[in-house]
Amino acid sequence: MASIVCCCSLKTSPNIQTWSHSLTRLVDRSLLLLWQFSVNCNSVEKKIYVNLNYTIPCVRLLNATHQIGCQSSLSGDVGVLHVLESEENLDWVLSSGQTPPYMVILESALFTRSIMMKLKEGSSRVAGVVVVAPSTNPPEGFSPHHACPNENSGVYSDSYDPALAHCNATLWNPLGSGLSYEEFDFPIFSLKEDNDTQVIRQCYQEHNRGGNGSNPQYPLCAMQLFSHMSAVTDTATCMRRNDINFSLSPEMVCDPLGDYNVWAATRPLNTTTKGHKMFESVVIAAARLDSRSFFFDVAPGAESAATGFIALLAAAHALRNVTQAAQPNRTILYTFFQGETFDYIGSSRMVYEMMNNQSVVDLDNIHSVLEVGQVGLRPDSKLWLHSDPVSRRNDSVNQELVENLRLAAGTTGVLVDEPSTSQPLPPSSFQRFLRARPIPGVVIENHDSRFSNRYYESMFDNAEYLNVTYPPNLTPEEQFEQPLEIAKALTEVATTVARALYVQAGGSESQLDSINADPQIVSQMLYGFLVRSNNSWFQQVVPSELASHLVDRPTNFYVGVTQQSSEPTLLVQYLLANLTGSVVNVTQEDCQKQREHEKDEDSNYMWVQGAANGTVRESFCVRSTVHLSKALSPAFDLREYTSQDYSTWTESRWKSIKGRIFLVASPDLEKLTLGVGVGVLLASLFLTYIISSKADILFSSGREPATATY
Repeated sequence: MASIVCCCSLKTSPNIQTWSHSLTRLVDRSLLLLWQFSVNCNSVEKKIYVNLNYTIPCVRLLNATHQIGCQSSLSGDVGVLHVLESEENLDWVLSSGQTPPYMVILESALFTRSIMMKLKEGSSRVAGVVVVAPSTNPPEGFSPHHACPNENSGVYSDSYDPALAHCNATLWNPLGSGLSYEEFDFPIFSLKEDNDTQVIRQCYQEHNRGGNGSNPQYPLCAMQLFSHMSAVTDTATCMRRNDINFSLSPEMVCDPLGDYNVWAATRPLNTTTKGHKMFESVVIAAARLDSRSFFFDVAPGAESAATGFIALLAAAHALRNVTQAAQPNRTILYTFFQGETFDYIGSSRMVYEMMNNQSVVDLDNIHSVLEVGQVGLRPDSKLWLHSDPVSRRNDSVNQELVENLRLAAGTTGVLVDEPSTSQPLPPSSFQRFLRARPIPGVVIENHDSRFSNRYYESMFDNAEYLNVTYPPNLTPEEQFEQPLEIAKALTEVATTVARALYVQAGGSESQLDSINADPQIVSQMLYGFLVRSNNSWFQQVVPSELASHLVDRPTNFYVGVTQQSSEPTLLVQYLLANLTGSVVNVTQEDCQKQREHEKDEDSNYMWVQGAANGTVRESFCVRSTVHLSKALSPAFDLREYTSQDYSTWTESRWKSIKGRIFLVASPDLEKLTLGVGVGVLLASLFLTYIISSKADILFSSGREPATATY
């Protein structure tokens, strides 16, 4: 028997060795395939997903009491695409559709409070919403802001004329739906009407639209949106989480909204000594710099913000020469406030610093306030001079300011009028000064008892709304030089403001004819802020390190967070210096040290690019009185995150904002695929076990015994 076994062993040994070598080659080949798969995984992903460009999300904001905005789950939300054609079609999304959850595609006309609140109530069947931004503005108007903006942070309250509080007397923004202040537990994105939206519609038509009312067949077109927000609940909660340090690099979950205010004076003010200035009387000329919309990164603010601060910049330029030649008795302080949309962040900060001797002047130094609000004039419209019915009682200074405005308007041809004596102030930065003490002041607006702006704080408050348009055959530089009709009206407003400020500051009326705003500068600023900041003039007035901030798109007027200065703040800072300052012959080194000689510490020096001369720029130094001051709510310095006196708005942080579409298989096919995969896995494990248990036989060397018998 032994010999027979040996003979058998000798005969089978070569086959086993061959099989062993084949198995080794198979393993090597499998490893090679696995390596190739890992190398090509990106290309496989590109074949599965179509990434969307220019996705603009709704993000989460928080304040002292709650959170607003939108977010996705940590891994992104996935839903089958459904293009909503009408409000009646909502039934498919909310109840009758057989393949929930749905990613709803909305045309802008259907982006209404009624539809969005129904989607919110049925959020278990809604994975997200995508709003297609139109190429033209809706004629009926649209405002997702409150109907009563900043109603809890102005001057009118239960202790200050309660009859005027909460817009009881005047509803300023009747088109306001309050949609921007709702919370949604699914992501909401905006997409431009471009190639992305065409791809989405084509995918929907080919895969998701069933014929004759029948359910569509798999595979279906689906979308995934990523916009997970780190902060939750309210500002107090997220700021407390910011303070928890369990690692060397703690992860922040939210940041306070804020930026910098920009200010300049017609004569240098001592910036080293804070608090009250003896014998100093100041007329504040104010405008706001910020705006917002429902979506993050889209805040054109053409009417709500740009018209006011452009008019004030032009007025400051018109006053430059006359205030240097014939300085009035009082100092004019130009102030541009940031964060006013969110409970008056910038103005409340300045008032707080004035009350606590942290500013260059205090409240006792303020003679009066003239604020320039929404002043985009159209044919047959007029300027309205708003003042507070409480503080103007027995106030001769307030009436003097109104008379000076009427005098100035009479010299420019601008029609002005006053609302009824019982009407309160519209939402304005001036309210924060009145909240501290009864200071004389007027707010200039283009409306009487309700906003004329039909797109207040929305993505449609843009250049088109102000008719800032150009012939299609012009180059960008030719557009920049093109005069505009709206600029002519805004120039008249700027001239009126400049002349009124000069007389209010104690200047002589005989100088008024020499004070004129420049319509070319107004046109160029409208183009620079509302069309594209990357133009020849803006390039000249900024330093080289900020040239990259100039872009070929409209300026975003959202205030942002305190970690960085926003685009409008930087642009207004350097434009104001250029329009009110003077060029000085100093070296770049002396300019950067911000002094021309040892005693000149109150002026500010800026080294800017200058005009291009071939490939070289003719840089120069500008001396001005332009400064920046904090536009951060005092609540964060005081750590009063539940404050009712100051803004407490914060913005959540996030890690990824993106969207993509792909085809999704039917659940039955997915279950079958999973079952087959599990079966293959179990078979592989069983085969591996068998091979392992017989390894001593299968992988033996098959050597011939030394005493073999034949």
